[in-house]
Amino acid sequence: MDNHHLSSQISRDLRSRVSDLETVNPWVGLWRFCSLGLLVLSFMTLAWTSHHPILFFGYTAIAAIFYAFWFICSHDATHRTLTGWAWFDDLIPRLIGYPMLWVPSVYAYLHRLHHGWNGINLQDPERVQWTVSEYEQAAPLVQWYVRHQWVIDLLIFGGLGMIAKTILKAVKLGHEMPVLHRLLVLDSIGIFAAQTICLIIAASYHRLFDYLLFWLILERVIGVIVQARDHLEHYALWSRTTNHQLTQLYSCRNLRTHPLITWLMGGLSYHSIHHAFPQIPFNRLPEAFDRVQSVLDDYELPAMTVGAGYVQETLRLSVQPSLIADYDS
Repeated sequence: MDNHHLSSQISRDLRSRVSDLETVNPWVGLWRFCSLGLLVLSFMTLAWTSHHPILFFGYTAIAAIFYAFWFICSHDATHRTLTGWAWFDDLIPRLIGYPMLWVPSVYAYLHRLHHGWNGINLQDPERVQWTVSEYEQAAPLVQWYVRHQWVIDLLIFGGLGMIAKTILKAVKLGHEMPVLHRLLVLDSIGIFAAQTICLIIAASYHRLFDYLLFWLILERVIGVIVQARDHLEHYALWSRTTNHQLTQLYSCRNLRTHPLITWLMGGLSYHSIHHAFPQIPFNRLPEAFDRVQSVLDDYELPAMTVGAGYVQETLRLSVQPSLIADYDS
């Protein structure tokens, strides 16, 4: 069997092995969304009803941690795998995102491009790793940033950095895909409406400064968690193989985590599986991982990359800067 037919056979076997895992149980996703949302709103309520600055800060920080995991629900919704209800999965990213200045409509469009371009096209809007030529042509200050990218992105740029990056990518790609400009306008209107309501309420209680501090704490904490996840998923793994499924399986990082962390992260610790088969809901990804690995074993192919965990891999990769070899996209 020649390489082309072998590659096609592997793809067929991979798809057939996991095809029965694509059914979305809406109640599983709804439970995750509602339980995390309840935790977020509970700690926000404690923060706003507390009468001590330390308690206000502490409760807000805890709310921010759960908000980050709640925010990740919008990723599932983008793929229509949170509940499978189109109206609900379209609404949720806006409900969660607009108060934090996020652009969910733009992200959804760019994320679809990311799934098609990861490991293949260097225009991938979610690529975080620089190429050798980009690094060599950059100014000394930018080169310094690349060498310290993890610390700067997680601790300094944070959530605002991700928002700015997403908007800049939309503006750049919008010249070829005008729909991105329209989506950016739509999200801007939603953000303006959400922030106007929040600011009016805060001002009416004479707590405008508290609201700004509250928002900044949320942004800082959410930014660290989401930036770390964003970097871990693909950093130092850019590669292209013989077909799309294998490219995604080998250009993504999976992580060994406790089942609770896997649930909080929406199954994204099985990122190879999510990328190769984005229609599989988060709760079926662990089973799909085992099935896919068995197919790879059948064909004597390398195992998928599995890292030690979110914290361990962040600490390891943050001190091991890596570049993509010059690549013809």
